[in-house]
Amino acid sequence: MFFILFVMHNPDLLEELIRAWDAAGVKRATIMFSSGMRRLQEQGLRDDIPLIPSLESFYQMSQSFSRTIFTTVQDESMIEKVLAATQRVVGDLRDHETGVFLVLPVIKAYGLEKGKSR
Repeated sequence: MFFILFVMHNPDLLEELIRAWDAAGVKRATIMFSSGMRRLQEQGLRDDIPLIPSLESFYQMSQSFSRTIFTTVQDESMIEKVLAATQRVVGDLRDHETGVFLVLPVIKAYGLEKGKSR
């Protein structure tokens, strides 16, 4: 089993990426807002965010964050399918500002296979 983590720099491509991963065979993934160290260094931590932000300000703020998507796959052939699907959407990962794609072996996993409670 393998853990795939992809940090996507262009959040506008998220829906297209999820459709591509689904077509490649990924059935479950987790998506998080994320920000890199460089972005924080350039923009700084914001302390002017209102206690109760408007929907418009939330939308504008969320567009400045990257998206981190992760999933697990059973074999190396799925890694290649997910990688190809990712690059079809975002472009060549060697290009600037496309994203970072990591694959790690999973030694043990708990909670992935859900069954009936005892």
